[in-house]
Amino acid sequence: MKTLRASLLLLVAFTLTLLPALANGWGDNYKDALATAAKENKKVLLDFTGSDWCGWCIRLKKETFDQPQFKEFADKNLILVEVDFPQGKSLAPEVKKQNDSLQEKYHIEGFPTLVLLDPQGKIIKQNSGYLPGGPKGFIDWVSTAK
Repeated sequence: MKTLRASLLLLVAFTLTLLPALANGWGDNYKDALATAAKENKKVLLDFTGSDWCGWCIRLKKETFDQPQFKEFADKNLILVEVDFPQGKSLAPEVKKQNDSLQEKYHIEGFPTLVLLDPQGKIIKQNSGYLPGGPKGFIDWVSTAK
């Protein structure tokens, strides 16, 4: 009984850590994102971040991703995937494995890094480091993608 209770508590805690990202339109499953992008004719945005320790990542989230103008644009045009490398919270083992694999696949060397993909996972555009300009700067960056 204690094991069941402990397992349920862990499940609830894990679910609560995911809710803020999911509520803001961000998922953490790369393959699902590609499938959804193909169905909805959208691009995929990978946000490689250190969500709880990287100052520039936190600033990008606050100044861009948390803004209504970004959310409106993303809802219409993007499938959002947070590829997180936290230091103070843990990820599910399968998410950590996926994120490590994506970091290698897309040659990510620093945070934040944004990778814009087509629904097949091919890079359209990539930005390493903080992207200035808030939602407008981000939308301009995406709009100049070929």
